[in-house]
Amino acid sequence: MWDILTYILLTVLIAAAVIGAAVAARSYLNGTTPMQGLFGPKPDRRLDVVEHQSIDGRRRLVLVRRDNVEHLIMTGGPVDVVIETGISTRAARPELVDGAGPVFSRPARTFGQAATGEP
Repeated sequence: MWDILTYILLTVLIAAAVIGAAVAARSYLNGTTPMQGLFGPKPDRRLDVVEHQSIDGRRRLVLVRRDNVEHLIMTGGPVDVVIETGISTRAARPELVDGAGPVFSRPARTFGQAATGEP
């Protein structure tokens, strides 16, 4: 019985030594420390869901951004459909530029105030 336990313990120790050597060799070849290889910073995210809107019980519109380019996708129907691709990011759209005012304006109303027929 001790022979089997000794064999298992020896196998586990050899496997741990091989894994440790592999991590050390990888970090040496990358030019980093072993801890940076295991717990280094994550790369920047390339994919993000910007907005989503339900159309009905099954279908939904999803605006996805990949590498600063947006794509409009409709999911949930019999087939998923790419509606528009290559949409520029929000910062480049003219309607969101600073200084652009509303197209139509009306005076603000307070709570409980009805609209009157006067202009």
